Amino acid sequence: MNKCLGCGAVLQNNDPKKEGYVCADAKHKDLCERCFRIQHYNEYKRITKDNNQFIDNLEYIKKTGDLTVLVIDLFQMNQNIQMICEHCSSNLLVVFTKRDILPLSVSDEKLKAYTEILGIKALDTIIISSNKNYGLDDLYAAIHKYQVSQYVYVIGYTNSGKSTLINHMIQNYSDLKQTITTSMLSSTTLGNLEIPLTENVILVDTPGILEEGNICEQLNVSDLKKILPKKEIKPITYQIKTKQSIWIESWVRIDTELNNLTIYVSNQLKIVRTFHNTPITHFIPHVIRVKEQEDIVISGLGFIKVGKPEVITVYTLPNVLVYTRKSLI
Repeated sequence: MNKCLGCGAVLQNNDPKKEGYVCADAKHKDLCERCFRIQHYNEYKRITKDNNQFIDNLEYIKKTGDLTVLVIDLFQMNQNIQMICEHCSSNLLVVFTKRDILPLSVSDEKLKAYTEILGIKALDTIIISSNKNYGLDDLYAAIHKYQVSQYVYVIGYTNSGKSTLINHMIQNYSDLKQTITTSMLSSTTLGNLEIPLTENVILVDTPGILEEGNICEQLNVSDLKKILPKKEIKPITYQIKTKQSIWIESWVRIDTELNNLTIYVSNQLKIVRTFHNTPITHFIPHVIRVKEQEDIVISGLGFIKVGKPEVITVYTLPNVLVYTRKSLI
């Protein structure tokens, strides 16, 4: 059974509409047509998956007892991360990635402490930035310290940075020429993909779990290019003393009255403050009772650090998840 070296889908040349398709006379025999178009032409194609395959995969990994590396995007830390841990073995290594996106003023030790807040029992917690090669030596050493066999499984939510991390591990620690397909779209990795990093380590890239309610699922590629941060975020703080609204692009409106709000979203997004809370019927209101030291998270967009307890209304596009969590920063 031949698999695409970019996404792990089983290769086939019977149906162009199904995953893993490669033309019978194509020169790229080891890449499916979708991965080839993404890697060479930046042409993106969405594929709809559900989470059943991911959960089954986790249960299989749990039975093996092999080391599992849970990759968590520091910027887009998902609400139900504990759900993944329920299906993991005790051989769990937590990796917080995309460190370069958060302000450097936030210490790594504070970020590591968030593992306990999330309720995750892990062998260790590593802070990394794949794009900056930050912390990768620490991760490489931890893998060798905790592995129980050759196989090391890399898991996490879709777009958490799993495949990007593995690509940088390949570049840094092996002679392989293989590159895993990465993209802004969810479900880029479609099947388990084994990468023989060294004689003693085989990394296994796994399909990412989908977070229901992620705003990115409703946006086009040009909007995704703006919403996903590429460099350190410059947060914007608003001191609110009267009834006001803050718009993030045309996707989200935040209504508040007496508070300080610090907004952590991509620097490329347009943020506008208005003083007229006009009704908006085509958005969904989320009435959030924020406690002290809590963030409001808008799935896929970013988060808002709130200065003091208050009832705040967040209007979003339909089917977007909004929730609170213990303040990250």
